[in-house]
Amino acid sequence: MSQILPVVHILSKVLMLFSAAFLLPLAISLGLEDGAHRAYDEAIVVTFLSGVVLWIFSRRGKRELHTRDGFLLVVMIWTILPLFSTIPLLSYIPDLSFTDAYFEAVSGLTATGATVLSGLDSLPPSINIWRTQMHWIGGMGVIVLVVAVLPMLGVGGRQLFKAETPTPMKDSKLTPRMAETAKGLWLVYVIFTAFCFLALWIGGMSWVDALVHAFSVMSLGGMSSHDASMAYFDSVTLEIIVMVFALIAGISFSTHFMAFRMRNLLAYRLDAEIRWYFGVLGASVLGLAFYLQYKGFYLDFPEALRYAAFNTIAIATTLGFSTTDFNVWPYFAPLFMLFLSSFVAGSGSTGGGIKMLRAVLLYKQVYRELIKLIHPNAEIHTKIGQQSVPNKIIYAVLAFLFIYVASIVILSFILSASGLDVFTAFTAVVAMVNNTGPGLGQVGPASTYAVLTDFQTWVCSFAMLLGRLEFFTLLVVLTPVFWRK
Repeated sequence: MSQILPVVHILSKVLMLFSAAFLLPLAISLGLEDGAHRAYDEAIVVTFLSGVVLWIFSRRGKRELHTRDGFLLVVMIWTILPLFSTIPLLSYIPDLSFTDAYFEAVSGLTATGATVLSGLDSLPPSINIWRTQMHWIGGMGVIVLVVAVLPMLGVGGRQLFKAETPTPMKDSKLTPRMAETAKGLWLVYVIFTAFCFLALWIGGMSWVDALVHAFSVMSLGGMSSHDASMAYFDSVTLEIIVMVFALIAGISFSTHFMAFRMRNLLAYRLDAEIRWYFGVLGASVLGLAFYLQYKGFYLDFPEALRYAAFNTIAIATTLGFSTTDFNVWPYFAPLFMLFLSSFVAGSGSTGGGIKMLRAVLLYKQVYRELIKLIHPNAEIHTKIGQQSVPNKIIYAVLAFLFIYVASIVILSFILSASGLDVFTAFTAVVAMVNNTGPGLGQVGPASTYAVLTDFQTWVCSFAMLLGRLEFFTLLVVLTPVFWRK
């Protein structure tokens, strides 16, 4: 118990800080008189008092975090914050079960975008804003936010930042201090969100819809205030705005940060992922547009290009919006889009999947092995840009790929064994692990995850957390050796 007290002590402060997250939907609820304000009153009181109780219980355990503590705290935050995030949902939606509410909260904070709710158009605006505000908080990472403020509370944050940062090359520094790095990333995040909000508002959305969708787009979350998602608006202008900002969110925020800091675009030229990112997406959009027209699904190419571009970019970047039920497209198209969601988003972006950097490293390692078969004695180095990648990073990426594939296979078997058809089970797991949102089959873009049983819903919640924490961060805490002294 004494070993985890320091972690509980910091968790208590995180909870007290997190209670402030309910203030925005509370203010909107009061301003619009949508009748949901009591749900946020309860959430603020329960969350803050829980933090106070934990602080009193653990205040004598305060000390600097070790690396092991950092992993444990990350896992505790990502599993416990959804508990408190369910309070407004459970309070306002009386028929919602705790299982479904926890799934919704995990989907929100992991920026997955899967939902069990229907009738979104009739929900109070503040409830929809809370759902997508969870995206926005979780998109960049609750831990990065905590790293920015913990120094003010007397706690360092480097261990947290290393455990949370979604990149295979975690030791690179943007600024000398982790707190300054976190603040810089959040500043860029806020600026892009503000621009996205203004663009959507000017483009024709109400300010409520613009805020909801700006939170979703910049976090690459995917929850909407309408059951029909972006199809509700049927606007080419809004679709272009969403695509532009989704593409921005899919690029590493470290690159955005450096571009802002240097005040030029050189950072984007130096980012080795970007040419792959736009190359893969551009080829995929054009290829799927031609494929859909060839199959006769759309009669003219401009229409095919419109739907192929938006839905491919939305799924590939793990945003998860849709403008049509692509579940009824020829199966190759939506399956290929789900495949893209596995790797297209940049390392350090708000997207999910294995990230483009890992995919490029895997491709180059395969090419390296092929060359060595022809020239066994050749000294061939794997490079990203001008930087030679150490073998230990390549081995780590290979291990990551193994656990990624193994997790999808195992969880798909579990869902299938529980009674879900194989196609739905597999695509649901892929969508959860990649934090994409809609799957195919029974959980396609025109339906919700409410069709799942409670057991299946918990499996999907675990899969979302597993993908968001990039597997090892969560799995290491579940190993017996982690708990040995």
